This record gives sequence, C-alpha cells and structure tokens, in this order.
Amino acid sequence: MTPHNDFWPGSHFSLLQRDARGWLVPTEAYLRTLLARPELALVQESCAAEIALHEGLVAAPLAPVQPEQLAAVQDDDARENYTVFLRFRDGLLAAGTLEAYYLRLMRSGTVDVPAVFIDAVVQALLRNVLDRGNDALEARAAEMLFRPQRITLQEGQMLAGDRDALDLLHETAGLGEVGRLLRQGGVLQPTAQVQVLTPDNAATYWAESERHHFLLDLTHELTQDLSHGLTLKLTRARSGLKALARVLERWVLHLLGVQVQIEPVHQVNDSAWRWHVGLDVESTAILNDLYQDRPVEAERMQRLVSLFTLTFANPAEMRADVAGKPVYLGLATNAEGLVRIKPQNLLLNLPLATVS
Repeated sequence: MTPHNDFWPGSHFSLLQRDARGWLVPTEAYLRTLLARPELALVQESCAAEIALHEGLVAAPLAPVQPEQLAAVQDDDARENYTVFLRFRDGLLAAGTLEAYYLRLMRSGTVDVPAVFIDAVVQALLRNVLDRGNDALEARAAEMLFRPQRITLQEGQMLAGDRDALDLLHETAGLGEVGRLLRQGGVLQPTAQVQVLTPDNAATYWAESERHHFLLDLTHELTQDLSHGLTLKLTRARSGLKALARVLERWVLHLLGVQVQIEPVHQVNDSAWRWHVGLDVESTAILNDLYQDRPVEAERMQRLVSLFTLTFANPAEMRADVAGKPVYLGLATNAEGLVRIKPQNLLLNLPLATVS
C-alpha cells in the first residue's frame, strides 16, 4: 500500500463501494457524511421536526421521508435544504452509481441540485479514477475539475492556485480566526504559505492534499506571438498542462469508455477546423467566436490559458462527418482571473458516433 492512498479524505472515497464495472456505489456511510454538511447540520434554533428528521436520516440514510415530515420543518431554508438533499439522494439511489447519476443529470439538461453536491460527486469520481496513480501533479491538476482556481502571473510563471484556499490565507494569514482579527487590525500582513508543486516536493502533496495550498505551474516553455487568433506557448514536459491533459484522458475513458489522447498545443492553424469544446464558459465563447470568424478583443484573447488537441484512438467512435479530425479544446479565465472548469463539457460535447 502506497502512502498516498488516503489523499482527498474529504471526498469520502473510502466509504464508497465499487461495482463490477469499477463505478462507485453509494452507501449509507457515504450519505451520512452529506448529512453532516453545514447546510444540513442541526443548530440551536432547529425545531423538533427538523431534529427528528435529521436524527432519523442519520440512523437510516436510505429511509423514505414523507411529505408531511418535510412540511413540519419550520425554517424555510432548512426545509429547502432537506428537500434538495433528498432529491440528490434519491437520484443517486435510482442511478445505482455516482457515475451513472452524474451522466444522467448532465445529459438531462436540467441540473436540479446545487453545485456543492455536483462538485462532491466529481471529486469522488476523480478520486476513483486516480486511485492507482502515483503522480502528484495529476492529482493536483484534477482539483481544477471541482475547485475554482485563481490564475496569476509571477515572474514569468502562470500559476493556478485554489481560490478558496488563497482567499482564506489572505484573510487570516494562515492563523484562523485569530489571524483574521489581527489582519483586520493591521497587525499582520499576508504571508506566503503556498508553494509551487514540483517533482522535488511532490511527495508532500499526498499528506497535505486536503489543504489545497499547492500552486500548479501552467506555464508554457517557449513564448509565441499570437497569430491567426490562436497562438500561445509550447508546453514543458512536466507542466501542469500535461498533467491536466492526462487527467482529462482518464476522465473520458472512465465515464464514456472512449480512449482519447489530449495534448497541449501552441496554436490552432487548421483551415479544416471542424470541432471544438471549451472546458469552461469563457473558452467556449472565445472558440465559438473564432470558429464563426467573429472578432475577439485582445483582452479576451489574453484570457486563454491553453489550447489542446484531442484525438480518438479509434476514429470509428467519432461521428462519420468528423472522423479522423482533431477536436480542439480551450481553457480560459473569466474577467476576474478565475478558471472554473466544467468537466461535463467533455462528456456532453465530444463528437461521438453513439452515446454510451
């Protein structure tokens, strides 16, 4: 057993079971962890009906809940939170696995559960995908699929840092509530308690993965001037972009059963460009505009973090009209420098011959 088997303990992966396909089956223990979330935890103001509902679900997470039990909860927000939880729980149980639930939800076109539950599912799925891996860069890159990232340029490096971890560090200087008070009083200045993940310190990632304090280097190696609207930089061999590409390959294989190869590229200069997928809202809009020959302002173009080519190992698995053609992927920040990857985009928008 390798030391990193317990990374991302907050995913509660150890409480899930695998079916014969290797997909994750929800358990009572896993559902109990969701009931412990702040949105569902009991508070001093909880009424008797809410206490009874909560304690009943903790004792029997799979038990049916009658409408009158929900209606009896006095607090509107608490009642809505339990309604959402039960919708999520029942969806998981009906689908049978987290993977099947995620695919069904995203393909439905109606996402009726909050992002916090979806991100929890994505984290658990990625924990499953990476379970037998030993590459800390890939594990850190996978965090980008369920945790928003701040992109900053520091001394020529393009670095991705966990938004929530960086914001908390800025507010508290790494000293919790005491640090927050001292910072507000001007006693403390923000301290640099984050570090760039490299092969030299990668071994420490596994024990500290729950802190989300490692920066991922997304820097390209050779600078290229933007031309044809889509020129960036060449990637280095051990870049975070390479690690992200490997994670996306495994994501597609695990959920769709389709083998693809994804590589960061320095430009797209393809007169026969046929298909593209944005990994986020911003890159989707930029690629759509470029594909339609609509002008893209320089400021928006500068938000592109990277481009990728995706090729199918078996072109027969592609739609006949684009078989053998590369699929171009984009990754970009919003105006505030945030990257919010939508991992469902790769599952919903690839030109598949059939939907698995």
